[in-house]
Amino acid sequence: MNQSHTDYTSRFAIDPAAAAAMGTDELRHNFHIDGLFQPGRISLTYTHYDRMIVGGAVPTGAPLQLEAIKPTGTKNFLDRRELIAVNIGGTGVITAGGQSFELQARDMLYLGMGTTDVSFASVDKTAPAKFYLLSAPAHQAWPSRLIRIGDAKRLDLGSKDTCNERSIFQFIHAEGVKTCQLVVGMTQLAPGSVWNTMPCHVHDRRMEAYLYFDLAETARVFHFMGEPDETRHIVMSNEEAVLSPGWSIHSGAGTSNYAFIWAMAGDNVDYTDVDPVALGDLR
Repeated sequence: MNQSHTDYTSRFAIDPAAAAAMGTDELRHNFHIDGLFQPGRISLTYTHYDRMIVGGAVPTGAPLQLEAIKPTGTKNFLDRRELIAVNIGGTGVITAGGQSFELQARDMLYLGMGTTDVSFASVDKTAPAKFYLLSAPAHQAWPSRLIRIGDAKRLDLGSKDTCNERSIFQFIHAEGVKTCQLVVGMTQLAPGSVWNTMPCHVHDRRMEAYLYFDLAETARVFHFMGEPDETRHIVMSNEEAVLSPGWSIHSGAGTSNYAFIWAMAGDNVDYTDVDPVALGDLR
């Protein structure tokens, strides 16, 4: 019998009144995710926010097989789910449904509902791939698609004056790859810029997860969350993720520039469907 190489934990949904009363340790326990990228392991966090799964896979030897976990209640991981994998490490290969896809750093692969025999491998085990995994329930089987970072829809926004000069790369958008509910993209802040998603917003129809990366070992991002009039913060290190319920803002400022992957799941896939929050309304 093969030994499992998959670890998983669960996170239950927290309401805004409970979050407002939490201290630092409680906030981190409920919303912060670390240890995503363990060599030779697949690490998954099953959340009760739109049933999104956030995870990481770091193949350092034989390919890592994507195994079903108890919370999904299915024989295969993607029997009733879709998945997006973004590579933030060395060159890797994902095999799925008899097809092989090579991903360079910052490339993304979408796998539709019903895809079987999914595995992750590294081309050079001394510089392994790091696959950031995002999965949500699906109602339709869309085709698998590889999106190179150069093929993503790019938006250049912000300015040096407001310390938020940045490039947004939309992997999933209305004119591109079809998904059931996953919307995923990446934001790269320019040198000298530190703010993301400010002015901020909420979107009660969708949850969101952030993965902060390309952050120096000694640098940190202060991630802001909470209801607009009851904000809190979580200190983030490199390659750590944070969950954002639909009622919460999701914004941050770093001690240097950085990149982050944002992913949403919920009632629609409309990137612009947000409720803006004026700076003067933040507390």
